[in-house]
Amino acid sequence: MPDTSKQFDQVIDICFDTFEKKLKDYGTAWRILRTSSLTDQIYIKAQRIRSIETKKEQKVDEGIVPEFIGIINYAVIALIQIELGVGEDVGMETEKAIALYRKYSSEAKKLMLNKNHDYDEAWRSMRVSSFTDLILMKIFRTKEIENNQGKTLISENVDANYYDMINYAVFALIKLEIGS
Repeated sequence: MPDTSKQFDQVIDICFDTFEKKLKDYGTAWRILRTSSLTDQIYIKAQRIRSIETKKEQKVDEGIVPEFIGIINYAVIALIQIELGVGEDVGMETEKAIALYRKYSSEAKKLMLNKNHDYDEAWRSMRVSSFTDLILMKIFRTKEIENNQGKTLISENVDANYYDMINYAVFALIKLEIGS
């Protein structure tokens, strides 16, 4: 049986590498984004994945792997923004951004390990397209909560949806044998 914890770490290492390189290229310009804008960025990526899965054809020479990586990174950024709030000053120290990335990816892993224990690795029998659909569903749930100014009657807050998006995207990348 494959080691899910190790596979999770391998995928997050790949995602972190992209995050870190973009930090060098762009700094923390993402600090200006509201979480609703980050939700929309995740939507764009998930919708492109679904379009490619459905059409079985793509016209832009970039497959679904970078899109899943983008979902993970934008979801981590959204969790950071929830903690810090939107910043007009986009000059966050690189070390702080890295520490916050590590914090939230670690929290996502803890959640995944707990759920994975209870669900007995059921995700391994799922299709990548199901993860795409689940991410889209989580996006629409998040948009509803955002449209209701964060108020819910019985449901989890938006942060729970971002964590689930991270974990579904990690599972998809593991299924696509990224980082194996």
